[in-house]
Amino acid sequence: MRQPDIEIYLRDASQQAVTDWLTQAIGPCSPWQQKGKTFKCQAGKIPVTWLPKAVGKWHSLLLDSDATPWEDDIACARAAFAALGVEIRCAPGGWQEEEAEEDADRWISISERGEEEIIWRTD
Repeated sequence: MRQPDIEIYLRDASQQAVTDWLTQAIGPCSPWQQKGKTFKCQAGKIPVTWLPKAVGKWHSLLLDSDATPWEDDIACARAAFAALGVEIRCAPGGWQEEEAEEDADRWISISERGEEEIIWRTD
């Protein structure tokens, strides 16, 4: 089932490289507008939020639409890794508020080591 939005975390990716990738994958990006620590733009018709260093060295990328080229976070993470060559992390599926706390720490890591499920405590 298609997720209502996509969120992935990128290690050491430049905002410009992500902009170039989004332009290629979705459509032209509008100029980034900074609001506090976050940056927002539109890739094609999709609202995008970039939060540098959201978790340590990890940048958060949120695509706030169900109309992305990817069905879920994992499909987007695979595409991002293929395009950018940096480690990507994402939730293994749609996350529900009611889920147990330990499930919130389950993540998928995609890197040169391959794809693996990891425990990542982000708080």
